[in-house]
Amino acid sequence: MPLRLLKRLARDWFLLGMLAAVILAALFPSFGASGGPLHADVVADVGIFAVFLLHGLGLPAAQLRAGVVQWRVHLVVQAFTFGVFPLLWWLSDLSLGHWLPPDLSLGLLYLCAVPSTISSSVAMTGLARGNVPAAIFNASLSSLLGIVLTPVIIAVFASATGQSLSMGEAVLKLATLLLLPLALGQLLRPLLGAWFARYRPYTNAFDRAVILLLVYASFCDSIASGLFTDYGWEVLAMAFVGAVVILAIVLASTTRVARALGFSKEDEITVVFCGSKKTLASGVPMARLLFGANPALGLIVLPLMFYHQAQLLVCSLLAERYAKRPMQPNT
Repeated sequence: MPLRLLKRLARDWFLLGMLAAVILAALFPSFGASGGPLHADVVADVGIFAVFLLHGLGLPAAQLRAGVVQWRVHLVVQAFTFGVFPLLWWLSDLSLGHWLPPDLSLGLLYLCAVPSTISSSVAMTGLARGNVPAAIFNASLSSLLGIVLTPVIIAVFASATGQSLSMGEAVLKLATLLLLPLALGQLLRPLLGAWFARYRPYTNAFDRAVILLLVYASFCDSIASGLFTDYGWEVLAMAFVGAVVILAIVLASTTRVARALGFSKEDEITVVFCGSKKTLASGVPMARLLFGANPALGLIVLPLMFYHQAQLLVCSLLAERYAKRPMQPNT
């Protein structure tokens, strides 16, 4: 098992890219910091707009309509994404919050507040032979709901971490740089949808490159403000452990709930993979918009970065295990 995980890590250029972004930020923090030569604020806004324009082009409206009838699955998935995750953070913060730095606690809250990811949720569901139309609908719906619900959750719970969030300003930023290009992409889909499908590998690479740029800029601000000198490596270890524990609890919970409700194995797979996933592709841009050039932004997104890699590794192994189940006559 450890050897398989190491092989997966070796093939994941995006993980290596994130490590490289953090290392470059540690070596050259002034270049990507706010007000630096990179002009990260402007570049980030342009990149975020472009990424969500491409997301809009890639949203398959026909498949969304095909998955809409599975309302019980959708209800469970969205309840986990925007209900169980924040509740889990709240319960853990009551018992362990006083042991954590406020910025790390905010980062774990942010991890629990962001929407599900689209690409890997659908890919894992397909690999595991689950209900793919329902997965597409849920992952896409989660992204749309997250534009409103993520800042609401942060605003409601952030006071427990000693932080605050301007709700009106946050929603306006998200609407301008996330919802507007997403809607524009959908409008352009009849004209450019075929082009997008043809060049999807390149657009996916662009999407990830923008995320790496945002990770670099976020850590530049944080490192310039003393991220490692003020906190030390033990806080990074806490972020990693917190992300892994949350993933383990949610994977177990989604499986148990799906089985308790009598879902088919295909619907169970959709609930497990869509209800446990959190998006790094949308999460990092949203964090940039919600928290701006917060000196602790690197620490705030760190649990999400750890969670992203953990969910890919664990869920890919879980998908292979699901895929090996015997075929049913109507599957």
